[in-house]
Amino acid sequence: METAPAIPRQYLALVQMTEQGTPAAEGDRAREENQRLGFSGGVIGVAKPFRALIAAGEDHDHALQCLTQAVYYEAAREPESGQRAVAQVVLNRVRHPAFAKTVCGVVYQRFDASVCQFSFVCDGSLARHPLPDLWNRAKRIAADALSGRVEKQVGTATHYHADYVFPRWAPHLAKLAQIGAHIFYRWPGGWGQPTAFTGRYAGGEIIPAFDPSRFAAASQPVIDYPPVAALPERRAVNDVGGRMDPTKGWKLSIPDPAETKGALSNLLAAQQKAAPVTLAADDHHIQGVQP
Repeated sequence: METAPAIPRQYLALVQMTEQGTPAAEGDRAREENQRLGFSGGVIGVAKPFRALIAAGEDHDHALQCLTQAVYYEAAREPESGQRAVAQVVLNRVRHPAFAKTVCGVVYQRFDASVCQFSFVCDGSLARHPLPDLWNRAKRIAADALSGRVEKQVGTATHYHADYVFPRWAPHLAKLAQIGAHIFYRWPGGWGQPTAFTGRYAGGEIIPAFDPSRFAAASQPVIDYPPVAALPERRAVNDVGGRMDPTKGWKLSIPDPAETKGALSNLLAAQQKAAPVTLAADDHHIQGVQP
């Protein structure tokens, strides 16, 4: 993977803050904080198209794969504009000095750390097979972005988060827009303006190899009980009830419901032969039925 880019001193603490994974609030409280934090005023600067920066071939195929993964695992259920906004953030990062200079480098930045830049890289999402229809849509959106389509609503945004979390860095960045469940931000000051996006695409797209055991737990369904076959045998050695051993010539014998008329019919017949229920004038409790 690429070496870490140099960060200007005045932005170093802010960059470090955005790499931390613990939010300031979650759930309803986070939604309240997100509502309270206002949007940045002024015109949203539009990013330049990304077309012609990646030549056809292996680099393009890898870039398309990585960008499709980001769109799918981050926003598969979001509106199409929200998915295009996620793709725009990735490509904005490629051009910004704070991030790696390839698409896969941005998507997988800090993939070997405890907190990734994109959570799906570290939380086991990649162990889930994508749904074909949603994957194809994500791939189409990624291809459009690599071909030069720009999502103007988010401009030069380099960060976003879901509305059910409130990151500690949110008040320190410029809040630009909310699309679906995602809220988008750019760096403050000149570092978030179009003129700051001077990074050049480096080429040499690499998709890192993962140890399968890393996602072993995440790829299995979580259950709080063992499968039946794994349950211990809790029968006494001389207990022959409950299970039939056909090797000993045993045969299952169940009366024909048509002949017995079933348990319900038998119960109703027994009730008809029973004595009627009596209730004493001074007693508020139903007396038992006598045979």
